[in-house]
Amino acid sequence: MESLLILGSIALALMLGAISPGPTFIYVAKNSIAISRKHGLFTALGTGTGAALFGFLAVMGLQAILLAVPSAYLILKVCGGLYLLWLAYKIIKHAKEPMETADNSVQTMSFAQAYRLGLITQLSNPKIAIVLASIFTALLPKEIPTYFYVVLPMLCFFIDAGWYSLVAVALSAEGPRKVYLKSKAIFDRVAGGVMTLLGLKLIFGMK
Repeated sequence: MESLLILGSIALALMLGAISPGPTFIYVAKNSIAISRKHGLFTALGTGTGAALFGFLAVMGLQAILLAVPSAYLILKVCGGLYLLWLAYKIIKHAKEPMETADNSVQTMSFAQAYRLGLITQLSNPKIAIVLASIFTALLPKEIPTYFYVVLPMLCFFIDAGWYSLVAVALSAEGPRKVYLKSKAIFDRVAGGVMTLLGLKLIFGMK
């Protein structure tokens, strides 16, 4: 019973973290609206896989390692921030381009590429590992049950992938897609601007 309460508390904290807007939300939304629902869902699976990996590393004590070796965390932050800035550049660069047909869009990005984009975008932010480690440190018992090492990463996956799957399904509907088509340049520039701010925040630790 106590284990279930602990897992429930962690699940709630993970849900609150998952619904917070970030770079993963931007790309799941963009792939869902601009290409197809399936591309959005595969992107969501990628973000879920990244969350599961960070969850596993967090429960294994990544926070202690990064705090003990500040340079390692700094390198991860800079690399992740530069990746987000590169994504922002790509979004803004193609903002003026007309919307491709669905067939051409599918050929441009495969489901595997959509999955990989979601995974890499999630992994580009090492702060997630610190957040997860903090949640686990605060809520886990002193002696962690062995099965938690399997259950917690799975929990991270299903909550993250589940939330972004809902986002993909909602935003790939005809209504949001029509709105995007009418103002593609504006939406892409705003998305690129937000992604730029997230990248700079990650690199420089802006508040």
